[in-house]
Amino acid sequence: MIIRSAKFVISSQEVNKCPKSELPEYAFIGRSNVGKSSLINMLTKHKNLAKISSTPGKTQLVNHFLINEDWHLVDLPGYGYAKISKTEREKWGKMIHKYLMKRENLFCTFLLIDIRLEPQKIDLEFIDWLGSNQLPFVIIFTKSDKLNKLNLVKNTDRYKKELSKRWTELPQMIVNSSKTGQGREAILELISYTNQSSSTSN
Repeated sequence: MIIRSAKFVISSQEVNKCPKSELPEYAFIGRSNVGKSSLINMLTKHKNLAKISSTPGKTQLVNHFLINEDWHLVDLPGYGYAKISKTEREKWGKMIHKYLMKRENLFCTFLLIDIRLEPQKIDLEFIDWLGSNQLPFVIIFTKSDKLNKLNLVKNTDRYKKELSKRWTELPQMIVNSSKTGQGREAILELISYTNQSSSTSN
């Protein structure tokens, strides 16, 4: 897929204020500071489309971007950020769950996970929640450039082993680096294929 255009549409505090659109949507979510904004900018080849901040928890709204005038990229708030109140975290959690469960034109959720870390309970719980609710998703392992090949394989296998305890079929996984561009084509090809499959079935 060639990205011809990418533009910001709207930030929404509530799910019912998201754009009324029948265009396919692809949501990107992960723990705070997982590299979501960098990934979005790398995918679209727009340096400042998504605002990058050194402060975790920067994204607090549902942000819609229109790509190629025919699908939406959706930047969701990061989860698990400890330096906000419990009430605020619960509010974000409810909004995220409502969006993922109720948004009818959401085709796939890309769950970003920092590949440098050992499997985190909060990520595993979120993966299981997506699975139990039968929501289509793909895992993107970010920051792959921070590891050598041996440790990259080792950490990826660690996740596969952990998920195999509960999953009979593992979710699709893409290894990514926003710095080198690794994984970009795989993500965009998946989106392109899903869009084409959808238009063919309609």
